[in-house]
This record gives sequence, structure tokens and C-alpha cells, in this order.
Amino acid sequence: MTTVAVRLVDEPMVVDIVEPGVQVRPGAELAELGAAIRLSTEGLETYFFSNWRPELFDLLVVAATTEYCDAAKARSTVSWARTFNVRVAVHDPGLWSSAPVQSALEDALTFLTGDTWSFSFVARQKSAETMRPLSLELPANAKAIMPYSDGLDSRAVHALIAQALGGSALVRVRLGSVGVDDPLRERRRAAFTLVPYKVRVPARKESSARSRGFKFAVVTGVAAQIANVERIVVTESGQGAFGPMMAVSGQIYPDYRVHPLFTTRMEVLFEALVGSSARYEYPRLWSTKAETLAEAAALPNPPTWDDTRSCWQQSRHASVDSHRRQCGICAACMLRRMSMFNAGLAEPADSYIWEDLSAPTLEAGAAPGFTGITESMREHAIAGVLHMDHLAELATAPSAVRAVRRVARETAEVLHEDPVAIEALLRSLLARHAAEWHRFLAALAPTSFVRGLSAVQQ
Repeated sequence: MTTVAVRLVDEPMVVDIVEPGVQVRPGAELAELGAAIRLSTEGLETYFFSNWRPELFDLLVVAATTEYCDAAKARSTVSWARTFNVRVAVHDPGLWSSAPVQSALEDALTFLTGDTWSFSFVARQKSAETMRPLSLELPANAKAIMPYSDGLDSRAVHALIAQALGGSALVRVRLGSVGVDDPLRERRRAAFTLVPYKVRVPARKESSARSRGFKFAVVTGVAAQIANVERIVVTESGQGAFGPMMAVSGQIYPDYRVHPLFTTRMEVLFEALVGSSARYEYPRLWSTKAETLAEAAALPNPPTWDDTRSCWQQSRHASVDSHRRQCGICAACMLRRMSMFNAGLAEPADSYIWEDLSAPTLEAGAAPGFTGITESMREHAIAGVLHMDHLAELATAPSAVRAVRRVARETAEVLHEDPVAIEALLRSLLARHAAEWHRFLAALAPTSFVRGLSAVQQ
């Protein structure tokens, strides 16, 4: 019997992002501007309140396009990568089709998502310049833009940078749904408070959402151009920047969304598109989250943490008695709890569904009355502990030496630093993470289900 090797070929997803009435390419899926991708008038007004920039408007459309494609095509069960062939309507197809711009765009997205992206461009039927001028003003001494999600890192780093620069010199770009609790009139007075587009996918087939990193980099980069500042402050700690790209398993492609290897590619894109000299900077890249929290907590007017969220779980899966909580066991929650502990910051147990990490079983650690324990929740708990384990092991495991050295070399190259010095910083960061994780585990009961899931020798 002859065995025939079959090569799995990904069928490209062909998508046209164009205005109503424009003929689509043969075999292409139509994602109509104004329907599948809707630009928010309110959101756009907060961006283009002072100077209409069609190339930046088009970049927001491109970001929405990548979000649409990312959600609309499922990844294969045997291969991570997908292929996208996208045509987008823009104001200046010549600019977007130029080698520097198109190459930078495709490189940034391919590197970030692990997929293959190819773009072509067609002229818009009519200009999108419809916003009315608003009386919005930025601080006269604005010096830096910061993506702001009201999470632990955002709140802590904002406090630290604002202390150093002066509060009015730092302009925050609100990401995600933050700001929805503010009165509408207040949001309209503030610049950069809303992501200025919405994406509607007929059927969401993929949840990995790697394009979110592109979305957030675009939104903050556009804000930097409008605000005329050259510093974009990334708030992520070292664990958040290096953990998702180094502590990976299986077929999962490394997550570079808040690492300089990705954001330097975004700098190239902005430079090619608008001649920007703005740069993304990482003031906490070599600090653990606990160290950042402790430093912020020591300020004369420290931030508060009780209303911040880190959890990955959606609200429908993470509530007790109809009150939303963080799960307390996913990788994001585990890093949060470990960091708060090591920073000496207390949280109420009922901030989390899993109130007691010292309990002997997963079931016993959950809040009384919680009935939503599923196999998925159990997998999140295992993955959360193993992620902390894996990152800690990188500090000393002989098998990790080459990987750590490679990441250090690549990081040094994009930061224009000495590879030996960067490797020393990275190894120190990993060692401090390991020490914090070991202290956190040691503080739990010997019979803790968390300690039982961990492979760390205790």
C-alpha cells in the first residue's frame, strides 16, 4: 500500500472593503463600509477635531478591516496560519500602494498575527470628510500619549509618568469599552476617548483576536499624530511584554502585541505613511508588575485598584449572585494576584469567583453558590498556573538558554542596545518573576489546589 503525503493548503480569504454599489472582485466576500465596518461619528470627532487627515482616517479603516478578517475566518485545527487577500477603499490608493507603505503594513500584520496578509487599494467614491469641528483642546504642553484601559498597569504607570512629567503633559487614549460609564457630554469634551469604529461580522468564527494589537497600536499612533507628540508610552510590565511571546505551548503562535518587536514595525508604517517620528517606549519593560504596583503605591497620591479588572472571562461566565467578579484563576488573574501579593497590596477575597486559592480543590475554592464551574474554567485554572510556572522556569532551565538568548538578541536589535546587556536584563527579569511566583505559592496552604497544579518544587 502506497502512502501519499498530502500538503494542507490554506484557502485564502478574499475580502473587499468598499462602499455600497462598488463591484467586488470575483470570489471576494463583501464587507461593506457603513454596514460591516461603521465609522463612529462621535469617535471620529474626538480624533479629527483639529486637523482632518485622510491617510489617518484610512488607517483606522484598515484597522477595522483586519479586525473583520481576523474574526471571520477560523484557524485550522492543524495549522495556525491563515491567508488573507484584502482590497480596501482609501482616499489615496497611490500612497497606500507605494512599496514602503504596503510593505510596512503587510509586515506588521503578518508578524503580529502569524498569518499571511496581502493588500490592494481602490479609490473611495467620495471623501469621508464629514465631521463637524468641535471645541476640543489638548494641553499646550502635551508630551506623550498613553493607551489607557483602567487596568492595573495603566493606572500605575499613568500615576508614575504623570508624577514625572506633570499631569497635563500626558494624554490618555481610552481603549476598549472604558468610558462608557461617563456621561456622554463629558466624553464629547475629551479627546481620544472612544475607538472610532465598530465592526460587525455576520458569523464570528475565530476568537484568538491577534489583530487587537494592531488596532490598539493604530489608535494610539493616530492620536500621537493628531496631538503632535513623539512619545507613545506602553504601560505593560516585563511579564506582560515577554510572557505571551516566550511562555507558549502547542501550535500557538507567539503573542507580540505589546513587545518592541511589533511596535517598531508600527513605527515603520507610520513613518512611511505620514512621515511620523513618534516612537513607542516601554518604561516598565524590565520591571515586574509587582514592582510597578509597589512603586506607584509609594507615590504621595497613589492610585486605587479596587475597581480595576484583569480577568479574561466574559461577564456572563464570571458573576456571583448577579454581581460581576474576576474569575481569579486565568493567567491574567493569576499574574494580578501574585503581583498584588508581592507588592504588599490587599484585595477583598470577594473580588474573585475563586475566593480561596488555598482550598484543596478547585470546587472548594469557589465562592459559595457559584454554579458555573465548567471544563473550560478548569482548563483556564490549569493554564493560568502553568503559564506562571513556564515563565519562572525560563530563568534557570538549561533547555531555555538558547531561547532566552535569541529573544534578548532580537530585542536588543530593535532597541539599538547591546545584546549582552539586554540578555542580562531579561535574565534578571525572569529570575525576579520566578522569585515572586515561589513566594506566592509558599504563602498558600500546603494542600492548595494551585500548588497541586504547579510543577514548581516546593
